[in-house]
Parts: sequence; C-alpha cells; structure tokens
Amino acid sequence: MKVRFIHAADLHVDSPFRGMTELPAAIRERVRESTFRALDALVELALRERVDFVVIGGDVYDAADRSLRAQLRLQKAFGRLAAGGVPVFAAHGNHDPLDGRGARLDWPEGVRFFAADRVETFRVEVPGRGVVAEIHGQSFAAAAVRDNLALGFRGLERTEGVFQVAVLHANVDGDEGHDNYAPCSLRDLVESGIDYWALGHIHSRRVLHERPWVVYPGNTQGRSVRETGAKGCYLVEAADGSVDVRLTFHELDDVRWAVERVPIGGLSGEQELLGELAQTIESVRLAAGGRPAMVRLILEGRGTLHDVLRRSRTLEELAGMLREEAQAELAAGRDDWVWVESVEARTSGAVDVESLLAQPSFLGELLRQGKELRERPAELEAFAAEAAAELQSVIGRRLNETWLQQRQEELLRRAEQRIIDALGGTGGGDL
Repeated sequence: MKVRFIHAADLHVDSPFRGMTELPAAIRERVRESTFRALDALVELALRERVDFVVIGGDVYDAADRSLRAQLRLQKAFGRLAAGGVPVFAAHGNHDPLDGRGARLDWPEGVRFFAADRVETFRVEVPGRGVVAEIHGQSFAAAAVRDNLALGFRGLERTEGVFQVAVLHANVDGDEGHDNYAPCSLRDLVESGIDYWALGHIHSRRVLHERPWVVYPGNTQGRSVRETGAKGCYLVEAADGSVDVRLTFHELDDVRWAVERVPIGGLSGEQELLGELAQTIESVRLAAGGRPAMVRLILEGRGTLHDVLRRSRTLEELAGMLREEAQAELAAGRDDWVWVESVEARTSGAVDVESLLAQPSFLGELLRQGKELRERPAELEAFAAEAAAELQSVIGRRLNETWLQQRQEELLRRAEQRIIDALGGTGGGDL
C-alpha cells in the first residue's frame, strides 16, 4: 500500500497583478485569470491521480481581506475535490491570516483549514485501507508571525506506522528573499518526528532534506519576472509508515514568466538585434510548452550597438515591435503568444579587453587578477567569501551564501566591466 497526496502552496488566488493596466484587454484578463486556472489544474491533477488527500502550505488567498470572487472560486474547486472523495487540508499564511475578513461560506465536507492557536491533527482514513496518514498543521493568526511555530509540532501524539505530515507556512533558516515569518531552523524540522514537512512561503521549489522530507513546492503560478520558470506542485508517494518518498513535480501554471539575457557582442546593427530577439522569443515559447508567456529581455555585454541603445526611444520602439507580433498571434487564435514585458539595456561600448590585459597599468593588473581568479575556482571562492565578510560588516546583516556561490563569477564579471567603464573611459551603461 502507498500513501499518495499532493503538496501545493502559495496559490495566491485572485492576485491583482498590479501595474498591468496598459496591457491589451485580452492579455490582461488572461494574466488575471492565471491563478484561478492554476487552481483548476491542481484539482484536475488530484482527481486524475486519485490521490488520498491534498495539503496546501499557506497563502491560499493573495490578501487578508479576500475577495468574494476568490472565495467562491475556491469553494467551487474544493467542492469538486470533495465530490471526488479527496479531502483538503490547508493552512493560512502571512498573505491570508485568520484575522483577515472573509465571507461566511459553507465549505464541503472533508475541507479543513488549520486553526492558528494550536497545532491541529486530522486523520486520513481510506476505505479498505484504514488510517493512511495523520496531518498536523497550524495557520497564521495575523500577517506577521515572529514565533517559531515549528516547535509546537514536537511531542504530538502519533499512531505508530502511520505516515506523518506537517503543514506549515514558514521561513527555514532565514531565506533573505522572503519575510522572516514563523522562522525556524532545518534542525527544528528534522528532529520533530515528522515524516514529511509540507511547507509554504518560499516561491521556488526546494527539497531541503530527505528522510525525513522537508519540502517547498514553490507557488502554483508565477506573478512577475521575479517568479520565472515552471510553477506547480508535488505529487508525493510513500509506502505506509515509511520515509521512503518519491516526489514528482507537476506543472500547473497557466502563464509562464521568463527573463532572458541577450548579448549584443558581435551584433553589428538593429536588423541583427531584431533577429536575435526573435530567436530568444521562440526559445521562450518552446520552453513554455504551449502556454502564454511574459518575458523581460535584458540586453547586455559590450558592442557597437551600445550607442544605438542609449537613444531615448530605442528600447521602447523595440518592445513595441515585438508586442505587435504577440497581438497578431493572439488575434490569429494562438494560445502560445509571448508578450514582452519590457526591454532593458545593461550594455557598454566596445573595448579591446585583450589589449587592456596586456597594459602595464593599474587597470591591466586588476583585469589580470580577475582572469586568474576565474581560472582558479578555489581562489575565487575564497576571494568572494572575504569580500562578502567585509560587506556584511558594513550593511550589518548576513548575505545568502548559496546566492553568493551561484553568482560569484557573474559578480566578478560585472565588477570588471564597471572598472573598465570607470578607468577606461568608454562611457558605459549601468552594469
């Protein structure tokens, strides 16, 4: 026998998608509907896979004072699950705390929202199989919860041999990209006796630990260029009473968000640039898998096009031409249109870096040191750590080590380009 359930979080149903008033009406409406379409896709997946239950790790709604539209759509979606025999266990997070205003609605049997004053426990019983899981969870009473709610999951009564799931909206180990609500450590979760932590709050999917499992599924629908790539949920399968778990990610997002960087080096004119942008948009379309996409295009690097891009209306005109293509696709009935959210230029004028490297100057020495660091990863890592420590002492807070490790070569490259612009007199842009 296996326990099979869906772990989702951060649905943000009826997100307002502010700042999109200038979009064409059809595109604006599709984006506004995307969180609801992702919810519908979640329901369809649960029914198709015949899961034992669904858990949602907080921020079901986008706002504390949830719209009636959002509540009725959620009631309808959960009603479909209830009719299919799939119970739902949902926590409220910082976006939709229990002190927010909501309508008085009758929720279907089998739908449970966790209380905020304590950890609640529910049993999932399946005909012919008995109790297959115990679900523990706690909601946010207010938006800014600073207490470590994870500690309340210790010492809970549990049935031996029954799979244990904990549902919580929390920031594990102080992720700097998200508000530090319900802060806890990974150790708090691992030592709790729970088999699977169904977390929410972080909008990118991450498996923080295995056996026991500590998992963020990410949000179900991206809402801006800060939330790029596939969004969805995990289908979780585990042998009864076992910590041997298989996770399968399922895409649910209706509109895909992307950021694409386009180097201008080697491009000699506007026609070549348009061709490069068109190819980039096609790659975004392909990656979106048949769904619409919103993309920000970032032009970067050094080249002769830099002076053209600095003209006042060039970027606006480029974006306008590309958007006309999307509107034509939409008018033709295509559902895989790609809308250009914006075009940004982070470019600099052309410069002979090899010549600068050979110069017996201060700038030449700095560039040679940078080149040596790139060729020696261990030394680059030590250099980045030293620089980060000095920066931390200035800003008074700890930098995210994972983020720094992933971007240290990019940061070194940007630093070199800034130095060239400052000392080389190229009149470069903001890098």
